[in-house]
Amino acid sequence: MRRNTLASLIWVRITRFTHQSELLFNDFLKRFDITAAQFDVLNQIGTYQPLSQSELADKITISAGGISRMLSRLERDGYIQRTSEWKTKWISLTEKGEAKLESVFEHQLAFQTSLIEDCLSREEQKTLYKLMTKVQRHTEKELG
Repeated sequence: MRRNTLASLIWVRITRFTHQSELLFNDFLKRFDITAAQFDVLNQIGTYQPLSQSELADKITISAGGISRMLSRLERDGYIQRTSEWKTKWISLTEKGEAKLESVFEHQLAFQTSLIEDCLSREEQKTLYKLMTKVQRHTEKELG
């Protein structure tokens, strides 16, 4: 029989929640003709623009190859523009990209909020946020 530690069971729960919430979020975003990964990229660009592709890579959870393909598609769809300055490609949103982000943002905020608020009290949310922040800071420290 396998033995699990409480920490390993927490890890499994976090992983399952991440996977399940991505599925739910992608399903929710279909009505806006955008994926969760695309929304994340547009949101990061909109927040930090202009930014380089390497700066973007540090902020999202997509592989380098995946970022290149996604940026090409977003550029082809008219949501972003890339400008070159010597060796650096700067990425920013176009007006169409700004409009897409604006049209989706409040809906995604309500969706994500309801997913948590429907099952956790305000105090539980504060506790979870505090604990997840502590775990995230630890993993960031481990990554260097």
